[in-house]
Amino acid sequence: MKKYDVVALGELLIDFTDNGLSTQGNRLFEANPGGAPCNMLAMLEKLGAKTAFIGKVGNDFLGRMLKEKITAAGINADRLFLDDKIPTTLAFVGKRPDGDRDFAFFRKPGADMMLTTEEAVASAEIIRSSRLFHFGTLSLTDEPVRSATKKAVDIARDSGLLISFDPNYREPLWHSRNDARKAMEYGFSVCDILKIADNEIEFYTGETDIASGAEMIQQKFAIPVVFATSGAAGSSVFYKNTAVSADGFINPDTIETTGAGDTFCACAVSYLLQKDISHLTEAELKECLVIANAAASIITTRRGALAVMPSKEDINSFLIERGIHFKI
Repeated sequence: MKKYDVVALGELLIDFTDNGLSTQGNRLFEANPGGAPCNMLAMLEKLGAKTAFIGKVGNDFLGRMLKEKITAAGINADRLFLDDKIPTTLAFVGKRPDGDRDFAFFRKPGADMMLTTEEAVASAEIIRSSRLFHFGTLSLTDEPVRSATKKAVDIARDSGLLISFDPNYREPLWHSRNDARKAMEYGFSVCDILKIADNEIEFYTGETDIASGAEMIQQKFAIPVVFATSGAAGSSVFYKNTAVSADGFINPDTIETTGAGDTFCACAVSYLLQKDISHLTEAELKECLVIANAAASIITTRRGALAVMPSKEDINSFLIERGIHFKI
């Protein structure tokens, strides 16, 4: 028996999310704990998984607040390192007129970029004590965290862990689009489970047909399971010679989409960890998508993500209200 179900490495930061206007007409931003890997772990904890995080924040009041938040969410923070020189990474998340998000990052540098190979090696015991290792591309943008990430992946692969990967592409953080593509290719080449959004598929493959692009990536890199998400339009999964799709849930209470992809990813990974990944049925794949779509829809009705992830009861009630009787 492993001590942890999932260990993730990557960015932990403050998402300052748009919260309307003050009485003086100034834009208000709410300081929410964020970062895709920890958002995912927080959702996994809600689903009953045991998780651990490897990363770095500044030794400042924001970094210390983040450590308190992930610990309160149940995530093991023994390998959350504090940097005395570089401040905690910040992201400001605004809303565009079309409802999409606009990001402004304060990360030149940010503490999450400062994780070292030595610190990854010092985290080896936690990695080896886990069933699955998860990461994204934000820890591949710069050194030293790029080398630290690859070292951790090597430890995970040598220890026989499943590996999941979510590109989580954020263009402003990359020196060039080619660098981002190379990072994606690295993730594709080492993962067993890929969660990728429609815009990322189009970015990497040039394909506007999401199914064709996802299949192209799966076949080129021989990835066992590929989840492709298209926001409220729904999601698909590509497994061996099977492709399954499920409609999304249009939620009239949606206020923002921060964390929706991370919530989906956590539910998908949680579901697969309860199954034999080498023998998945079409019915199981469909159930996985519906549950993950439901959870992602719920999180869009809440500001932030990490601290407000939906519970099992929330998801089950959401599905029952829509006449769906899958139960997690």
